[in-house]
Amino acid sequence: MARSGADRHRKGRIDPLTTAAVVFFLIAVVFAGAPMLNAGPATLAGLLLLIGLAGVAFLGLFVLRAGADPQVDAEPGAERFITALSEPACVAGADGRIVAANPAWREVVGPAPRLPKGGASAASLFSALSAARKGEVARAVIKVGGAEHQALVAPLAPRRFLVRLTGPGVSTLALPSAAMEVIAAVASAGRPPPQVLDAFAAASPFGAALLEGEDPFGAIIVEANPALRAVAGGGEAGQAFGDLIDPASRADAAERLAAGTGSGAPLEVRLAHDPARIAHLYLTKTDGRWVAYLVDVSEQKQIELQLSQSQKMQAIGQLAGGVAHDFNNLLTAVFMQLDVLAARHPVGDPSFEGLNEIRQIAIRAADLVRKLLAFSRKQTVQREILDLGELISEFEVLLRRVLYEDVKLTTEYGRNLPQVRVDRGQLETAVMNLAVNARDAVRAHGGQTVKIRTARVTQEQARELGYAVAQGDQALIEVSDDGAGIPPEVMDKIFDPFFTTKPVGEGTGLGLATVYGIVKQSDGWIAVDSKPGEGAAFRIFLPVHHAAAVIAPAPAPIAAKRPVARDLSGAGRILFVEDEDAVRGVAAKLLRARGYEVIEAASGEEALELAQTHAGKIDLMISDVVMPGMQGPDLLKQARQYLGAAPVMFISGYAESEFSDLLEGESNVSFLPKPIDIKTLAERVKLELQKAA
Repeated sequence: MARSGADRHRKGRIDPLTTAAVVFFLIAVVFAGAPMLNAGPATLAGLLLLIGLAGVAFLGLFVLRAGADPQVDAEPGAERFITALSEPACVAGADGRIVAANPAWREVVGPAPRLPKGGASAASLFSALSAARKGEVARAVIKVGGAEHQALVAPLAPRRFLVRLTGPGVSTLALPSAAMEVIAAVASAGRPPPQVLDAFAAASPFGAALLEGEDPFGAIIVEANPALRAVAGGGEAGQAFGDLIDPASRADAAERLAAGTGSGAPLEVRLAHDPARIAHLYLTKTDGRWVAYLVDVSEQKQIELQLSQSQKMQAIGQLAGGVAHDFNNLLTAVFMQLDVLAARHPVGDPSFEGLNEIRQIAIRAADLVRKLLAFSRKQTVQREILDLGELISEFEVLLRRVLYEDVKLTTEYGRNLPQVRVDRGQLETAVMNLAVNARDAVRAHGGQTVKIRTARVTQEQARELGYAVAQGDQALIEVSDDGAGIPPEVMDKIFDPFFTTKPVGEGTGLGLATVYGIVKQSDGWIAVDSKPGEGAAFRIFLPVHHAAAVIAPAPAPIAAKRPVARDLSGAGRILFVEDEDAVRGVAAKLLRARGYEVIEAASGEEALELAQTHAGKIDLMISDVVMPGMQGPDLLKQARQYLGAAPVMFISGYAESEFSDLLEGESNVSFLPKPIDIKTLAERVKLELQKAA
């Protein structure tokens, strides 16, 4: 339809060539007409013959002009490939005449035979066509029926331009996807691809090459754009395209291509000049040749892997946190039952030693639970502002005792070391775990040195060292060794809880999992750099703490520290809320033995009823945080009207930070982490009651 419209427009116009033929004919008549009256028969016959020849020439030129327009016939596949585009598009000549248009274009713009040549659109289109003649992709505004449409104008062939209507905000980088469709359509029309490659790939930000050969990985590069050399480190004419791709990756891609599994999707390959770099390879076969597009996605893949690892660790952390919470309840019951038995079997009793061994085992179990909570980022954190250099310097003395005499420990302190806001104990645990792992790697594989390096790094330096999404300056703690390195096949599992490469009985598999959790809970990042045979380097990145400029107040008098209660007996009415029967029963029993009156509640709803029944007569409420039904913070908000100013103590296997935001506006509230023994519980109960007195 667009073609016939163009034809009608062509036949209805008088162009310069037709005008020249008419002028030539009239001149012949004028020059011959003057002597015609006095001429003889022979002269008259010659004149008629001349006029006849001029007429034939005029008719021939007119017929040739009407039947053949080089601008229209230069692209016999124009209408064919323009219909392959989903957006409104047309092919226009240098003068703005529309050679072909797809149905979407005609629906939006209408049957106009040319681009708008007047009004507000004219200047915009003229500028865009001028840029397209130079091989650039330009924007234009086309105004039709009072509505403005954004358009992209791109060079397609000599004196041919592709005009596509786009939505607002569409980037010119969206053009390559259309270029792929155009290339495929031109191939189906029997057009050779080099001109298309020139038009769409020469100035593109991704690598592109035209290949000659049956197998794309064995084909020779005929033509390549400059971006290919930047991406792949090569791409000269005559070079085998497969030489740009890592051999192992090339074999895998060739197998996928032969099986057809890569059809319509990019082939992921590693580049030969740097196997660490990953690219997406798009291949299209056109008229016996291959057109290859190579897009570097290394940074994107790194971010995807880090995101995937973070999501996986978060899911495992939630599971570990739930297990740790339940296990803490059981350990609390074990510790309290041991307190009961210890009172019946004091020192000298035959059972005392066995009970003491059970306690030591329970303490080790509690340590494992703390590691799980650290991994899941649900451990109670007490942050303080620390100088990075001083922190590691003080901790170095202990590290030298942990690392055996046959392992050399070296430290490197950078300049201008920053302050960090972290939990000292947690960070020391993280560095200790990394140092112990490095020690074991060195001793097992013939290394000699464990190195700890601290530095202040910029955002760019942090990204180069593995922190892809770093924002601002970072404090760096790097623990490295010269052991055998980490095998690539286990690299993505090293932070998983209970994963270990050590022999059975020599590791719990929680060392690196704990480090991961501590770093994340400190708002930091951990990256690993390891190559087989070259050792490994673990890098902890922590945000630099910037102290706010404040005026220091006058020093307040130092209050005397409250002594820890030694007499664990007391008096008072306690509302004890705990859904775990084993914990609630034994704790209530032991508190009653120390003189307290204890009211037990197995749920938040039951506790609320008891608080209402004993309104104003409760001296202390002890409650678990996570319970079926009503949670501890919700219970406090509803029961506060019955408790008055009585103190409230929460006990939980989760960190205080998990629910502290739910206690905004509440006062006289304290927290005691599980697992707990009766001595710790009784001391805290007495102190809370003394403060409230």
